[in-house]
Amino acid sequence: MRLAPSRLEWLGIGFAVAIAAVLLLPLDKLAGHHPDSIDNELCIVAPASPYDPASGLAMLEARPVPAAARCPVCGMYPARHPRWAAQIIFREGASHYFDSPVDLFVFLQRVERYNRGHTLDDVAVSYVTDFETGRSIDAKTAWFVYGSSAFGPMRNADLPAFSSQESAASLTRIKGGKVLLFNQITPDLLQHLNHNVHHAH
Repeated sequence: MRLAPSRLEWLGIGFAVAIAAVLLLPLDKLAGHHPDSIDNELCIVAPASPYDPASGLAMLEARPVPAAARCPVCGMYPARHPRWAAQIIFREGASHYFDSPVDLFVFLQRVERYNRGHTLDDVAVSYVTDFETGRSIDAKTAWFVYGSSAFGPMRNADLPAFSSQESAASLTRIKGGKVLLFNQITPDLLQHLNHNVHHAH
């Protein structure tokens, strides 16, 4: 004759039911919120770096990426990936550094999300790193390769940048993709390059 379940068996049954209930929840309920619904109060970002007049650089000149600087979009350290690093400088001289051109574009789409004290109008200049030479170049005059197999710091497709159309085209012959200018990098294109923590809208 089967006896009533013991206390230990009841605990096991309760645990199994709890696990089943969690597994049956929709993913968005399990996560709490869709990442796009997170507001600025929950968006922890890196602070802008102030301009240092003692650096010997003009206020809007490209700067060496500090080792401790963190990307305000993904939290990575751009100095660890110098071939991909990008930066913006606000009109008063403060700057942000990015681990890749994709993060630069994501930031420019939603400046207020990543820096509550500034807007897109406050951005004086944006720089990307020439993938070939390692020099900083004005992002608005750069040539970008979209859709290539050249993976960036997040180990996903990114936007290698070049100072000349010829150099960018040379990469496409090896790694595929197509050459685009700054103003051709649209939100739709960025969405295809978006990493797990990047939400470009």
